Amino acid sequence: MNRVTAFAWVPSFAQGSVRDIRVRWALEEAGIPYGDHLIGPDDQVSPDFRALQPFGQVPVYRDDKVQMFESGAIVLYIAQTSDALMPGDEAGRAMVMTWLFAASNSVEPWVGQLAGMDLFHAEEAWVQQRRPQVVVMLRKRLVDLQAALGERQWFANDAFSAADIIMAHVLRDLRHTAILADYPGLAAYLARCEARPAFQRALADQLAPFRAAEAQRPELAKI
Repeated sequence: MNRVTAFAWVPSFAQGSVRDIRVRWALEEAGIPYGDHLIGPDDQVSPDFRALQPFGQVPVYRDDKVQMFESGAIVLYIAQTSDALMPGDEAGRAMVMTWLFAASNSVEPWVGQLAGMDLFHAEEAWVQQRRPQVVVMLRKRLVDLQAALGERQWFANDAFSAADIIMAHVLRDLRHTAILADYPGLAAYLARCEARPAFQRALADQLAPFRAAEAQRPELAKI
């Protein structure tokens, strides 16, 4: 059985954002069954887990051939085995890889900076100075991103691909803001991604243990 390591619970602001959802989504799109292995804070710092994931993060992925960490690398690995996530021709595969890395390297750094400031440091003085600069740079990226998408449905090719999994996940991390509403092409793109049955299954699978934990300890639902 393919296995994805994930958290047993995270606070509400992180639910739906933890990066195991990228791997779950890729597996769902590819029609590959999997199970999850849930861990908590003590597991994260254990020597056994650090041997699998040196930074104590999730996901870790394992199948009968490989063991990996880093969600982008895992999604790319899965995509290379599935026509549902990457086309067979060399040019099409190259474009998927190009946009997958564009999501991670050109868009995500600005989204991540903003989310980190807003969710963890909103009241700190340095954020009041830095945040406007980050928003300006992020908006420049979003203008370029929307122009690149144009009238197309998906980023890499005519069909949904692994690149869209990473790009959509990055854009979802803006949902604590209203910024994406200013870019209707990107907002519609994200809505298409989130409407996919495979994404809905992946999201439900990630949320299921969180809901179970909150049912056992209702105070968690308030965090």
